[in-house]
Amino acid sequence: MKSLLKTKWRNVDTLSYSLVRHYSSVPSTPPLTDLEKLCDVVTHGIGSLDDLEATLNSINVSCCSSLITQVLDSTKNEAPTRRLLRFFLWSEKHSVTRLDDKDYNHAIRVIAEKKDFLSLHMLISNLSNQNRAMETSTFCTVSSTLVQLGRVDEALGIFKNLNKLKCPQDTTTITAIVSALCSKGHVKRAEGVIHHHKHKLSTPNLKLIIYKNLLHGYSLQKNIKESRKILKDMKGAKITPDIFIYNTFLNCLCEKNLKSNPSGLVPDALNVMMEMRSYQIAPTTITYNILLSCLGRTRRVKESLQIFKSMRNTCCPDWMTYYLVARVLYLTGRFGKGKKIVDAMIEEGLVPERKFYYDLIGVLCGVERVNYAIELFDLMKGSGLGGYEKVYEMLIRKVCGNGEFEKGKELWDEAMGMGLEVECGIDVLNPLVTKVFVKSIRKVEKEGKVLEIGNEKSGVKLKKGKKLFVGKKNGKKLMVHKVKKKGTST
Repeated sequence: MKSLLKTKWRNVDTLSYSLVRHYSSVPSTPPLTDLEKLCDVVTHGIGSLDDLEATLNSINVSCCSSLITQVLDSTKNEAPTRRLLRFFLWSEKHSVTRLDDKDYNHAIRVIAEKKDFLSLHMLISNLSNQNRAMETSTFCTVSSTLVQLGRVDEALGIFKNLNKLKCPQDTTTITAIVSALCSKGHVKRAEGVIHHHKHKLSTPNLKLIIYKNLLHGYSLQKNIKESRKILKDMKGAKITPDIFIYNTFLNCLCEKNLKSNPSGLVPDALNVMMEMRSYQIAPTTITYNILLSCLGRTRRVKESLQIFKSMRNTCCPDWMTYYLVARVLYLTGRFGKGKKIVDAMIEEGLVPERKFYYDLIGVLCGVERVNYAIELFDLMKGSGLGGYEKVYEMLIRKVCGNGEFEKGKELWDEAMGMGLEVECGIDVLNPLVTKVFVKSIRKVEKEGKVLEIGNEKSGVKLKKGKKLFVGKKNGKKLMVHKVKKKGTST
């Protein structure tokens, strides 16, 4: 009996030992690092900014320069700007050592990328009050952000007081503020900066950079006169314009003609290209694409095809060139020619981006040519670009909206077979849910064609004994008059 009990307890001890050994071998969740703790609080924390600071105080973390920088870089794309600012101000107080100027500059650049003016203004003020130095790269980022936010005076104010921020007004900061101002069309303000610091911009390379920025600014304003003056000044300074200068000027000229003189698009552009060749600068694909883009926006098909043909003798078209030509052909109802252009691009071995197919399929759906859109989608799938979900959704909505629910079901099954998630949902295939848009057919009464337009401003003439059948004009009903016969009384 005792031997049996000993054997039983020995088995129990063995079982207990094996269980303890088994569970002890299961890996436990490793503790969070200081970086992970701080990132989680800053990004996913709940409550006000005061709650954020209270949570940070409750965490046993020793802040240092590298850790603060890592948290800002890890959370800047997800966390709101104000939470980033509050974290940095908190870490400044709880850091083991005093933060360096480079850490402060890094924080300013991160906040500048978030485009929050008040947070940016607070950090720059703290930088100045603590007698810290602003780095040149920091000013470049700050000036660009402030001008984009419409804070031109603030950007110029910081530039004028760079000495107080221990940042030099050198060629880098001068070109940075000029570039920022010209990027939003503030050319006159930029010229003022150039005038006060022209002695620092004497080298040909710096002059070329300044001229490029000024020309870009005038191009945004569509100011042909001043743009041409920039080219003239460059020639006077014996600075040879490059391809960027001429492409910028051509874009300015085409955009101006697009509104005021569409018929002058091709002649003026060809004159610019001739001038380019006089400087041994050959027009590039971008040069021709600028012209083709404006021609397409004015629906000038014949000229677009002529430019496309002449372009092939000078440089190689890219997929954007084919896109611009095919788009204008589709928009003007030349679907067969548009298809040939797309086929020619594929034969050339060019692989376009998704935008090529997205936009052209959208155009074809917009002009009610879904069959061509589906054929183009087949070419897209053959190229293996991916990103088919948006196209399936567009086509399914379109064919079901036209009442072709069977075709919509085929497209739906095809998408499901590929394992794609279509956002429109299966309800779009239900005729009781989806509204079908039927084209309205306008009836014209043949008997009503009795209108004769006279030269008088007073109105129209009517044939004797006939009625004038007029429907609606500008949403207002027009009266139906009957011409009185001679000799009848009122």
